Amino acid sequence: MSTFYHVCFTTPDLTATMGDLTRSAGLTWQPPVEGRLADWDYRMAFTAGGSPFIELIETDPGGPWGDTSTPGFHHLGFWTSDLTAGRTRLNSQGYPEAFSGCPYGRAFAYHRLNSLGGHIELVDLTRQSAFLQNWNPDGQPMPAIDESSLA
Repeated sequence: MSTFYHVCFTTPDLTATMGDLTRSAGLTWQPPVEGRLADWDYRMAFTAGGSPFIELIETDPGGPWGDTSTPGFHHLGFWTSDLTAGRTRLNSQGYPEAFSGCPYGRAFAYHRLNSLGGHIELVDLTRQSAFLQNWNPDGQPMPAIDESSLA
């Protein structure tokens, strides 16, 4: 069985959203990081303590995260045993690819699920150890979608 390992929300104010979730729900956070994906600068943070994580992304509107001028749900993140096979599978099932990080050296892709009002993010399982090292150093491996069983 696989399960999602994070849920992502975009926010125009990362610090305020982290604070609100800390005060209202007692969440704790790993320190935010800044990054750049192609032409888009962003700040992001993940909750501390293990899966499922909450991911927050702050960035200017446009790019792979769409209209980030107001807060909102963006995606559920899943590890996949084979990103290429997963992308092909989702496209063939009618869930169009909205963005791929692959051309930018990032092993993930967003696929639109209209019924969800957001995306499914597939992340190649080869990236899991780096994720754990950065966001949950003492964390255990997380399950992945086994693409060979869904083909």
